[in-house]
Amino acid sequence: MTALDAGAALGPLVVEHVDADAMKVLAVLLADPNPIHLDAEAARAAGLGDRPVNQGPANFGYVLTMLQRTAPGAAIRDFRVRLLANVFAGDRVVADGRVESVEEAGGERRLSCAVWLDVDGGSRALEGTATLVVPAENP
Repeated sequence: MTALDAGAALGPLVVEHVDADAMKVLAVLLADPNPIHLDAEAARAAGLGDRPVNQGPANFGYVLTMLQRTAPGAAIRDFRVRLLANVFAGDRVVADGRVESVEEAGGERRLSCAVWLDVDGGSRALEGTATLVVPAENP
């Protein structure tokens, strides 16, 4: 893995099309019967627009996947995000981030990162922080 220093960009990870069928599978896996994830009519009735709403954990997953692809082998020790806007079926989303600081201690490098997920042409869907831990580089 290439060293990631303070200021380094993470990602991006682009999801070209949030899949409504994947939402249905995730609803079963999460035991989440909320119809806004399954049916456009339910989303409309709830005042959320004309498309099913992606589950929050799926949106977290896009950011976690971006981190794992950017820093293969790194341990994600902390992940804190807040949801800011909905992601809908058919949206194109971009998971991205930046290394804010690096600390070396005990043979490890701890990377404090800012992370986010944006809806292309729309809002920031989530933002937060993550801590990645990688082995310290040899001098």
